Amino acid sequence: MSGNRLVDHCWEIARAGLRAVDPAGAVKRAVRLEGNELVVGGHHIALSGIKRIICVGAGKAGAPMAQAIEDILGERLEGGVVVVKDGHGGPTARVEILEAAHPVPDERGVAAARRIAELLESADESTLVICLISGGGSALMVAPAEGITLEDKQATTKLLLACGADIREINAIRKHLSRLKGGGLARLAAPARVVTLIISDVVGDPLDAIASGPTVGDTSTWAECAQIVERYGLWEKLPPAVAERIRAGAEGRVAETPKPGDELFKGVINLIVANNRMALAAAMDKARKLGYAAAILSSTIEGETRDVARVHGAIAREARMHSQPLAPPCCLLSGGETTVSLGEEFGTGGRNQEFALAAAFEIEGLEQVLVASLGTDGTDGPTDAAGAWADGRTLERARALGLDPAQALARHDAYPFFKAIDGLMITGPTRTNVMDMRIILVG
Repeated sequence: MSGNRLVDHCWEIARAGLRAVDPAGAVKRAVRLEGNELVVGGHHIALSGIKRIICVGAGKAGAPMAQAIEDILGERLEGGVVVVKDGHGGPTARVEILEAAHPVPDERGVAAARRIAELLESADESTLVICLISGGGSALMVAPAEGITLEDKQATTKLLLACGADIREINAIRKHLSRLKGGGLARLAAPARVVTLIISDVVGDPLDAIASGPTVGDTSTWAECAQIVERYGLWEKLPPAVAERIRAGAEGRVAETPKPGDELFKGVINLIVANNRMALAAAMDKARKLGYAAAILSSTIEGETRDVARVHGAIAREARMHSQPLAPPCCLLSGGETTVSLGEEFGTGGRNQEFALAAAFEIEGLEQVLVASLGTDGTDGPTDAAGAWADGRTLERARALGLDPAQALARHDAYPFFKAIDGLMITGPTRTNVMDMRIILVG
């Protein structure tokens, strides 16, 4: 706690949101064992004909999700393999937790995907596969398609992250360069039963986009991949093998990914156990308990970070000056995931820190106003911060230290800026990921 009432309340509200999407708790609310039946959401799976239960998965929340499955199934669970981001592991008794790089994949992700594929290939009609999927799964479970190397996928991922493509566009291309994404995992597991438990990190919770939908029919196409490459001017920048595969697919020379309605998905259950809306609802409840009128603006906000930040700053200003959409003291919350389009030169930061810096210009000089943004996974860009907060005096404090806020924003260099003025929000790895949470407080 900082001693600043608004900052302290911001932290309490943020932590309430994070607790609501704790992966282990989410799994245990969704799955239970009743005698010889496994109840998953509204589905009842008879275990009498199941000889093996194995667990596979990928994502930042994989370790606590696996721990919860072990608690629920006990000795019924044979074992499994789940791959998580570096630093996001945890102790498990039966499921092996492997770590790999994120967001740019590495050889460990390839090795982990190979282990998962081997387990799936051993499954038959008497096998139940529990698949645990959360944000980061696309980069962590790496099984390049024929003719594509890890280096090709690394270069492609870097280009897509830097060009401003959103997560759906990035995953559309990832799915068409992989053996496991875009329904590929379900295809390998067939004819086994598959139950996939999902923590959503994608706006609107589209099942085929979360971790590139390894157990879901793929709604994206080769034609769309070609359009994405064209839209961002990437044809000449992509590795030749990737560009050629996308061209070949668009021309019908490479088979499509399995689509919704395919026979292989008949034995698959996909269930979202936590998402952004759940985090925002818990944060709103906490804000009300702290004495604020509270509302959720939206859980599906996308767009360029600076533009979204300016709008949020304007909403904060409207609440301060005209008591709309709520009269102070009030808390306005939003979620989703914005993008930052990087130029040729850039500093250190992430979309949440950039959001707070851009918003600081909109609320400059306002009393008792705070705007914060944080990634629910505890990581914002290549930094140790989840995000940052700004109030009406942030720019004044920074200039007093000799900092240039406009230059920091222009160079996407928000991390050293907020570090210098003690405005970073550092949570450490939360081992969950339901996109970003933004908090406007007007005292």
